[in-house]
Amino acid sequence: MKASYCFSMSLFLLIVLISFPWPNSACSHVNDFLDCLHSFPSKDISSISKVVYTQNNASYASVLNSTIQNLRFSTPTTPKPLVIVTPLQTSHIQATIHCSRIYGLQIRIRSGGHDFEGLSYVSQVPFVVLDLVNLRSIEIDVEKKVAWVQSGAIQGEFYYEIAKKSRTLAFPGGICHTVGIGGYLSGGGYGLLLRKYGIAADNVIDAVLIDVKGRILNRKAMGEDVFWGIRGGGGGSFGVVLSWKLKLVSVPKTVTVFNIRKTLEENATELVHQWQTVAPKLPPETFSVVTMRKVSQNGRPTVQASFSSVFLGKSNKLVPLMNARFPELGLKKKDCIEMSWVESLLFIGLIRNKSIEVLLDRSFKSPLNAPSFKTKLDYAKNPIPESAFKTIWSKLLEEDAETAVMGFIAYGGKMDEVPESATPFPHRNGNLFHIAYNVGWSGEENMKTLRYVKWIREFYSLMSAFVSKSPREAYVGYRDNDIGTNDKDTSYGTASVWGRKYFKNNFDKLVHVKMMIDPHNFFKHEQSIPSSFA
Repeated sequence: MKASYCFSMSLFLLIVLISFPWPNSACSHVNDFLDCLHSFPSKDISSISKVVYTQNNASYASVLNSTIQNLRFSTPTTPKPLVIVTPLQTSHIQATIHCSRIYGLQIRIRSGGHDFEGLSYVSQVPFVVLDLVNLRSIEIDVEKKVAWVQSGAIQGEFYYEIAKKSRTLAFPGGICHTVGIGGYLSGGGYGLLLRKYGIAADNVIDAVLIDVKGRILNRKAMGEDVFWGIRGGGGGSFGVVLSWKLKLVSVPKTVTVFNIRKTLEENATELVHQWQTVAPKLPPETFSVVTMRKVSQNGRPTVQASFSSVFLGKSNKLVPLMNARFPELGLKKKDCIEMSWVESLLFIGLIRNKSIEVLLDRSFKSPLNAPSFKTKLDYAKNPIPESAFKTIWSKLLEEDAETAVMGFIAYGGKMDEVPESATPFPHRNGNLFHIAYNVGWSGEENMKTLRYVKWIREFYSLMSAFVSKSPREAYVGYRDNDIGTNDKDTSYGTASVWGRKYFKNNFDKLVHVKMMIDPHNFFKHEQSIPSSFA
């Protein structure tokens, strides 16, 4: 009976593959696509053969998997690209766009591989991955406080180059150093300096974009609307951003960090409740985060809250400040560590006792994430009632929350001063903090994946009463494919549910920008900006 069933299923799958037109059609176009690449009219196109990988190439798998951070999207059944191109120069990108258009292949653009839903290297239709790993030059002008950074560079490489030249310059980037610059800036980008200098996209001065026609456009050539759109409108919608001109910001030679941990038995509930109103009102020189997770204490499970901070100044100023604003936390001089700003990134990122050379390690796996994970994000405009934490803690104490983390990151400061419409990223004034949820696991058994994804969806649903509403806001840098599929709020129409949540009223302008730069919607994925309101 079992053999008969397997034979029947195999026959069924064969019939499906034969009768379903695009896979075979797409595969037959691979050789045509490759011929097209090599015949692209450019004097330096001959070098493209060095950076093209098909599924028959011995290096194909290693190139594809080299930057995949979430193993949910690296399984035998995960759809794979027909071709991977790792361009060395602009003509390689132009050729890939041109030939993909001719042969009906979708392009997925990858810079660091941290896309939380794998959208930069997974597609359900025939596709090519344009991996920018070789385009990672960094040029820093200390006197002018600017830098040109190519999209394939990771944040760690950028931070390292800044640190080599100056201890008093920085960039308002993120904590995870293996994130690619291209994807990070395309999503807006928040980090340790958001309360002092805003998000990363607020500090972009210029950019070089290759559009659907293969044109190479700087800020002036692309126009202010398109320049506005690429700074936070999400990656993969408008073209390929080759490089970014970034404004560097000033930081003191010495910053101060601390991490204080409290369990439920040590008054954590009251402290977390107080933090919600204290942290957003601290001076903008203070980055403040509290993370909550299940731990074992004396053989029994409990919830531990970790209060961490980076202060742009020395401990002799931070300690009295915290004792005046948040005396219940009990910060003491011995809790504080003074270091450089770049070292504080490693501290907050839980990469301690390592030199800053670790920032150059592109293969580094962050301790913040398990091999496979699911992440969601919310915005809190009002404090969560103290009484509600009992329900939250019970969820974090469940069996499936062994590796789950819930984090609050304080807003306020500069985030209250920048208008919602300044960039596509609208989550500014009115937000006390954002809430990040993460659950991880090892192994790719389907039932295990379903189990943990189910847990985080239930947690997210539980939190709906305490976060932003109409819409329930989300962050495009934390792509979440549940939005618009498993989401019950379809008041804006199913085609734009995620657009309103990610961008609020800025979504309308993003659609207009898309209509200007890519009217036929060549650059697209499951959550790309559409080229019409239909």
